[in-house]
Amino acid sequence: MDTVTSTTISAPTPTLSITEKAWFNAIWFQSTWFCAVLGRETLLPLTAAMLVLHLALVRNTTRELLQLTTLAAVGIGVDACLSLAGVFRFPGGVLVPLWLCGLWLAFATTTGRSLSFLGRRPMLAVLAGAVALPLNYWAGQRLGAVEFGFPVPVTLAIMSLVWAVMLPVLYRLTALIGSAGDGKEST
Repeated sequence: MDTVTSTTISAPTPTLSITEKAWFNAIWFQSTWFCAVLGRETLLPLTAAMLVLHLALVRNTTRELLQLTTLAAVGIGVDACLSLAGVFRFPGGVLVPLWLCGLWLAFATTTGRSLSFLGRRPMLAVLAGAVALPLNYWAGQRLGAVEFGFPVPVTLAIMSLVWAVMLPVLYRLTALIGSAGDGKEST
C-alpha cells in the first residue's frame, strides 16, 4: 500500500530587523529620550546620531522617513501651538527647541513598534495620551528642559485634553502610512 505524503513548502518568514523588535525600540527610544531631555543642545549630535542609526537599520527607509516626518510634524505643531499659547516656555525663548524636534522624530518610531499595541486599542491610546504624555512633559519640566506657563495642575490638564485626542490621531496616521506602503486599503 502506497501512501502519499503531502508536504507543503512555504516561504520562510522574514526575520525582523533589530529595529522592528519591540524590546529594542523601547530601549533605543528611552536612551534617545534621555539624550534629548537631559542633554538638550549639548547632546543634540548624539540624539541625531541615534536617529541616523535607526534609519540605517530599518528595512524601508522611505516609508520610515514618511512616518517619522509626518508624526513628528504633528507633534511639533501641537507643541508649537502650546508654546504660543503660553503653556510652555523653553529656555532661550525658542518656540520648539531642536532637541524636542529630535525627540518627536524618535517618538514616531514607537507607534509601529514598542507602543504599537495602543494603535489596536483606541480607548487605551486615549488614556495613554491623557496620562503618559503629560507626565513625560512634567518629567521634562522637573529636569529643567521646559517651564510651564501655568500652574502644574492646569498645564497637565491642558496637555491631558490635547494628547487624549492627538495620540489616537498619531496612531491613525501610522496605520494609514503602513497600509499605503503595503498597498492595502485602510479601514
